[in-house]
Amino acid sequence: MAKELKDLANREDSYSQWYNDLVVKAGLAEYSAVRGCMVIKPYGYALWENMRDALDGMFKATGHENAYFPLFIPKSFFSREASHVEGFAKECAVVTHYRLMNDPEGNGVVVDPDARLEEELIVRPTSETIIWNTYKGWIQSYRDLPILVNQWANVVRWEMRTRLFLRTAEFLWQEGHTAHETRQEAVEETARMIGVYRDFAEKWMGVPVVVGHKTANERFAGAEDTMTIEALMQDGKALQSGTSHFLGQNFARAFDVQFTNRENALDYVWATSWGVSTRLIGALIMAHSDNNGLVLPPKLAPLHVVLIPIYKGDEEYASAVARLRELADELRARGLKVKIDDRDNVRSGFKFAEYELKGVPVRLALGPRDMAAGTIELARRDTLTKEVVPQEGLAERVASLMDEIQAAIFERALAYRDDHITRVETWDEFVRTLDEKGGFISAHWDGTTETELAIKEATKATIRCIPLDAEDEEGRCVLTGNPSKRRVLFARSY
Repeated sequence: MAKELKDLANREDSYSQWYNDLVVKAGLAEYSAVRGCMVIKPYGYALWENMRDALDGMFKATGHENAYFPLFIPKSFFSREASHVEGFAKECAVVTHYRLMNDPEGNGVVVDPDARLEEELIVRPTSETIIWNTYKGWIQSYRDLPILVNQWANVVRWEMRTRLFLRTAEFLWQEGHTAHETRQEAVEETARMIGVYRDFAEKWMGVPVVVGHKTANERFAGAEDTMTIEALMQDGKALQSGTSHFLGQNFARAFDVQFTNRENALDYVWATSWGVSTRLIGALIMAHSDNNGLVLPPKLAPLHVVLIPIYKGDEEYASAVARLRELADELRARGLKVKIDDRDNVRSGFKFAEYELKGVPVRLALGPRDMAAGTIELARRDTLTKEVVPQEGLAERVASLMDEIQAAIFERALAYRDDHITRVETWDEFVRTLDEKGGFISAHWDGTTETELAIKEATKATIRCIPLDAEDEEGRCVLTGNPSKRRVLFARSY
């Protein structure tokens, strides 16, 4: 039964099937009856809540406040910023009618043709347009700035090819939308928030990222500059894990959001937007997990410790559970999230497999010999190692172990990432590295969109970013041989 529980596809044989199996079997999510949409199950939602709460605290520490804006956006709003509507047009879900009726011809329930909306509504794919229309009523003077607002919401982007957490028609996210008096303030805000995302990815998720700028071709629709954090998954593919956009005055001009500046003249407001989504759960899974199931960083794990009694007969069961409850209270007093699995209808081996699958960082098992000796078996999920330790001082030992596991998970992912950044000079090297090793490829690019698209067409690799720490370096474009002043990072991606 335990084997059936963890009957995952082998990660090395089929990474895609392994990922899908793991999401479903670990109880994170499943596909819904609505095409392309998912149900996030309680364990998966607990993971998202932990991410949300950590990020929310980081946002508020940098002066941001939460608000909420409508799910429905008038279609006319999208036409006001040309590049924005072009960027999202193919993904928009549109509401055209507001009522159903029984078909008089007997074909069941149909849309009432007399209930057509005067103006069609877009189901929120992102909120720049509705928010900037709102900001017009909030901003008159430089004294009203900055506005530092974040929204936790769902969005809809009508994806045709979907994968749980990574790409679904509806997903959860946060989107920050800020308004500033000067260009410099908005540029600083854009950099500040990508720094927040980097810190969250590395210090909470245990996922090392590369920070950089997107090329003009890869920028957010309507932005003057997009900054990104790019993570590397264990199959050698990159995952864009968070973006922060400098919007210039584009949306302020589109919605005529002006303010009286310090020189008593009218000026347009400067803007940013930034966001991460439930895609981060996909990143967490693919950066750390293995053929036994999830590997979760303690800072985000829904459970830190599971305690399991080992027994024969009612008397041993009762005494083991009673002692585990005492130990659980000591662990909780150290701020740990603890569960005692005292189910008597499944074997301990099944429980071991279940919590390995779910990625619980530490498992404690207590049997009659441990009761007599004052010991307990401690198993680490990240290393799959076990040891027998004293019950005395257990809470302190486990609390300290959480920090050790958090650091170990990050260091392992960092070592993999660093080993998969490859510098290449020629086109043959570029193609061979992509096919044989994957990962990030550091290569020269001549700076043209034409070359960027040609490389993508030939290899399916895109420029993930121009790294912030990229140094000036004279070279030749890997494809065209034209002059290049610095390297960029290419990769195949999700």
